[in-house]
This record gives sequence, structure tokens and C-alpha cells, in this order.
Amino acid sequence: MEIILVTTANNLEGYFITKQLGEIRGLTVRSRSIFGSIAGQLQSLAGGELSMFMELCEKARGEAYKHLLEHAAAVGANAIVAMRYDANEVDNHITEVLAYGTAVFVERV
Repeated sequence: MEIILVTTANNLEGYFITKQLGEIRGLTVRSRSIFGSIAGQLQSLAGGELSMFMELCEKARGEAYKHLLEHAAAVGANAIVAMRYDANEVDNHITEVLAYGTAVFVERV
């Protein structure tokens, strides 16, 4: 896959947007296993950073981001502007993570 530039800003410094290709997204839905939930709860009793849950969140965001890049490539984009994440609980222990933004084609100024 070709390198796709990604920014949370509405423009990409040093580049000119020549074509807007529309909104794109990458979605993943993840659940915690019973073992992961128990381990996370036990870890929460000690306080501090909850590495079990952090690992799950990082993996979910990574998957959503990967799907976002795939969608951008599929529409012919070489950049994504205004990229954001959103997450919602679908059901108990089931969370959706959405990465979204605007697919664009840019040229260096």
C-alpha cells in the first residue's frame, strides 16, 4: 500500500488539496474475553495504569486506523485530513471504535 499522509488538522502544511474524495471510515468492533475482563478487574484493585485495558484499546484503535487507510486507498486518496476517533459501547463488554476523516488527493506545494 502506498504511504497515505494523515492529519487531524483541516489542511496539510506544504501540500495543496487538489481533490476531495469524501468521508471515509475504518470500523472495528471488539469484545473483552472473560479472562481479560477478570484480569483487568483484578488489576484495577491495585490502582494505577490498567495495562490489560490499555492493550485492548490500542489494538482496537490500530485496527480501526488500518481499515481507515484501506478505505482511503480504495477511493484513490493519498492523504486524510480531519482524522478523528470515536468509540461507543455496543453492548456489555462490546465496543466499537471508529476512525474517520476526509479522503483527499494532495500535491506538494
